[in-house]
Amino acid sequence: MSKYRKNMALSLSEVDRVIEELLDCVNPTLSRLEVNLDESSGKYLAEDIRSQVFIPPVDTSAMDGYAVRLDSIAVGKRYRVSNRIPAGVVGKPLASKTVVRIFTGAPMPQGSDSVVIQENTSSNDNLVTINKLPSFGENVRPQGQDIKKGQIIFSAGHRIMPKDLGLIASVGLSRLDIFRPLEIAIISTGNELVEPPNDLAPGKIYNGNRYTLAGLLRELGMKVIDIGIIEDDFEATRTALMEAANSSDCILCTGGVSVGEEDHVRVAVESLGSLDLWQLAIKPGKPLAFGSVNGKPFFGLPGNPVSTFVTFLMIAKPYLIALQGGNRPLANYYYGLSDFEFQAGSRREYLRVRLSVNSLGEVWLSKYDDQGSGIISSVVWADALAEADIGQRIQYGDKIKYYLV
Repeated sequence: MSKYRKNMALSLSEVDRVIEELLDCVNPTLSRLEVNLDESSGKYLAEDIRSQVFIPPVDTSAMDGYAVRLDSIAVGKRYRVSNRIPAGVVGKPLASKTVVRIFTGAPMPQGSDSVVIQENTSSNDNLVTINKLPSFGENVRPQGQDIKKGQIIFSAGHRIMPKDLGLIASVGLSRLDIFRPLEIAIISTGNELVEPPNDLAPGKIYNGNRYTLAGLLRELGMKVIDIGIIEDDFEATRTALMEAANSSDCILCTGGVSVGEEDHVRVAVESLGSLDLWQLAIKPGKPLAFGSVNGKPFFGLPGNPVSTFVTFLMIAKPYLIALQGGNRPLANYYYGLSDFEFQAGSRREYLRVRLSVNSLGEVWLSKYDDQGSGIISSVVWADALAEADIGQRIQYGDKIKYYLV
């Protein structure tokens, strides 16, 4: 990252390249933990998960009906029911010229190859008439149809979600190796900041950014270390940075990264490490800093609430996921149709938009009227961020990229 000159506004292509190079320089060194399966949701796997079994473990019936050998039955003929097999029970082999009553999930009896669903039969006492033949293998779930024994079902770096837990349990695992959750320090700078619910003196504002960042980090499964509000003073800033570096894996700082004489973060970071990236051609989000403090990664996010939100999602979040050991750091994006017109300027812009779906199934994007970087209510209103490249002219009905938020 040292190739970037400080105080240099980067072009659009360089913004993309910066994100790539941030990911390239990530060096996850987290220790591993072994946790119970029911404690693993939201954590990141430290090693591949391989199935210990076949799913299903044997050929099983997919429907309630009668297990048969297809080449030994015919339509209109009656056959004796020689056995009854519910789920979880292994039945006797299929006897010659008979059928076996079988239920969904039950193991197929030896010698059978298909299942006639009960709707295609008629029964009288212990005799069954076949009214319609299945095709060979129909209504049978073969062994390993879903999962093969030894198959990798999740790779190292996968973030375990609630929907994954049932599958992991189904392959016989109750404990998993995960990466220790990252501990992220948050520093809020600015003499104007006050924590709620304290009274606001003239010129003061409540510190909302800390709560936004803390919530976003916890949503990623990371732990938050709150360093607190730091006054606009070089020594106070330097002391807070040292405390953050000693107690965390990465530092997020909001405010204090401009070039004003009351913004001391840049100088304090350089006194303790390095500042490799200063400003990006991104809106909202200028300025933004990346560097290191006593060997710990450092992000300096702008103080305006929307800028903090956008730069975290688009720049800091992918880096943190990679640092956590995640194997899918980049955000998923989608395409929708614009119901507004917009002319982008000299920076890539992320517009707060709301989604709607019409009767044709088309996704349309509506833009919040005031796109100012201090309008935090626009973030609450929005479903997504729509991307407008440098100089891009968006017209009504244009297909544009968006990211869910």
